[in-house]
Amino acid sequence: MTRILVIGGGIAGTATALALHKAGFDVAVHEAHPDTAEDIGAFLTLASNGMRALAQLDATDAVTALGFPLRSMHVLDGQGGEMAHVPLGEADDASLRYRCLRRGELNAALQAEVFRRGIELSHGARLVSVENGPSNVTVRFADGGVATGDLLIGADGLNSTVRQAIAPGADPVYAGQSVFYGYTHSAPAAEDTGHITMVRGSSAAFGYAVSPDGETYWFTRVAGQALSAEELAHPAPSRWRQQLVELLGQDATPAAGIVAASTDGIMATNATEIPPGTPWRSGRTLIIGDAAHAASPATGQGASMALEDAVILAKSLRDAPDPDSALSLYEACRRPRVEHNITASGEISRGTRTPARTGRAPSPQRPGDDTLARQLDWDLDMNAVSGDAG
Repeated sequence: MTRILVIGGGIAGTATALALHKAGFDVAVHEAHPDTAEDIGAFLTLASNGMRALAQLDATDAVTALGFPLRSMHVLDGQGGEMAHVPLGEADDASLRYRCLRRGELNAALQAEVFRRGIELSHGARLVSVENGPSNVTVRFADGGVATGDLLIGADGLNSTVRQAIAPGADPVYAGQSVFYGYTHSAPAAEDTGHITMVRGSSAAFGYAVSPDGETYWFTRVAGQALSAEELAHPAPSRWRQQLVELLGQDATPAAGIVAASTDGIMATNATEIPPGTPWRSGRTLIIGDAAHAASPATGQGASMALEDAVILAKSLRDAPDPDSALSLYEACRRPRVEHNITASGEISRGTRTPARTGRAPSPQRPGDDTLARQLDWDLDMNAVSGDAG
């Protein structure tokens, strides 16, 4: 049986382990962080394409136990007027509805599924080197541990050590916006749950959704100079809240009031992306998820793209005659789609593309929805749908 090593126990790594295990491979996951989930605070939305991928992993129930569904999107202008109210994704199918949930909870749920299915997952395993051989790949960890497998999958995120082994110097770049997010139980305006509201403010993009228990989840993307490493290492939530309230208060929308009502748990990061064309593979090593194709969060597709990666990679390895052919098939299917998303997200963040009037983020068009559904369908051979990837 083929032995596959996965570096990274985040969303991409755990989903990939679940998919590879379902496809019949021997999988071991090595996670650098000592605990279940490093990023506990942030939240995300899983789009219908991500939920479709989860269904192929038989993990729908584990995830729909978390967070809350989003059936529609409101779009407001800078004066608070409604520009659009549109359905989100495949809202008529409960298993495919958009879902809003905390990143750490999703990560923990997927790790729990890994353990439940008997897949090996070790914590505190920080990768330091990768050695590709003619018939296997060997990895070494900071604690002196060594592991050998037939293939290595790097799912170790934005600052991937595996990517540096494949493409030294291929670093993420700033996409033009800083992103702030937080929560409040005391938002000034009562809202129904089940939808997300996007505000097209004059100085920042803002979005919020209300959970069934009345907690408001919010984010804002602010263009300008990137937050410094010092600011990110030593957060200043009170100062950030004051600055955001002043900025968002320039418009007549709910945004400033929501931020003002938030606690000091406000979090921040810089929107970054991996430049298109970055190599994904070398020998028996492949990178996936944010390690390969991180994008600005403007289209909200990061986690969903990682889940797609997991299913399509496992199917490619299952259906191709040899590992090299499988990795080539996988890349041919994935690169056009994810790099379109990098471009579209980056253009929104840099202000060179305006979202459609409906508020829908530009979807990754290559391949389209019908082709993606076929590629994700566990029962369809990847060789039968590989021609759809162009």
